[in-house]
Amino acid sequence: MEHTRTLAPSSRADLMSVMGAGVLWGTGGLTGVLLIDRTGLGVLAVAAFRLLVGGGLVVLWLLASGRLHRLRTSARGVRRLLLLGALAALYQSCYFAAVSLTSVSLATLVTLGAAPILVVAAESVVGRRRPDGRVLAAIVTALAGLALLLGTPSAGDPAQVLAGTACALASASGFAAITMLGARPVDHLGALPTAGLSFCAGGLLLLPLAALAGGVSVDLDAGTLGLLVYLGLAPTALAYGLYFTGLRTVATGSAALFSLLEPLTAAALGAVVLDERLGATGLAGAVLIGTAVLMTVRGRPR
Repeated sequence: MEHTRTLAPSSRADLMSVMGAGVLWGTGGLTGVLLIDRTGLGVLAVAAFRLLVGGGLVVLWLLASGRLHRLRTSARGVRRLLLLGALAALYQSCYFAAVSLTSVSLATLVTLGAAPILVVAAESVVGRRRPDGRVLAAIVTALAGLALLLGTPSAGDPAQVLAGTACALASASGFAAITMLGARPVDHLGALPTAGLSFCAGGLLLLPLAALAGGVSVDLDAGTLGLLVYLGLAPTALAYGLYFTGLRTVATGSAALFSLLEPLTAAALGAVVLDERLGATGLAGAVLIGTAVLMTVRGRPR
């Protein structure tokens, strides 16, 4: 007799939260590049502003809703928030550095391709268990799809490509660590307060470094302000709030695989906004990534 596997409503909602985060993240790289082109800001400044605006919007919402004064956290919780903030600063700054040294597609490929492998490896070491075969197959399928989606990037300076790849791997390490730590609640603060407070901490850590690296001054015309608000709101505060919410029931390895929706979204935006066409190879890669996500959903335990 055939057995039909069903997910509880809360689990289904958490799956949708993680997938929604992946889609929103896919808009972040393009927005960051547009902001850099428009203002001439350095990568550290863009990363700092992204975290500060995103975290600041969350804190303002907590203040307006009256939840801010009710938040209580221990000294251990404060240390966790600072650590999450430092990891967010590492992830964001290294990602934008990789983008500036190579390209959005290559930076996204390496970062999002390496992150699930790092998470699964860490889970295996910490839990002292072998990874699930379906998860491993999904990772291999996703990596193949990402490689096809990348296509053939234009040749560049080998030193820059190497440095950009190293930055992308560092970014992947930060994202993997955030995924592992984000699975454990911080003093029952909730997903959105955790994201907001840790992003404020990460942005404050980055701001002096950005000032030393090239300055943080910017002319706030309507277009620049719109890009800053969007970068802080959609692919940062909202996306990470959804991601941390989904980690309540979605396994960290599976959640990292769902983040592969980011390059799919980025590729679609590139085709619409920048008139970049995927071609047959890119479409095949998109199909493989979608297959990997479906494999993860179907293989997830109840």
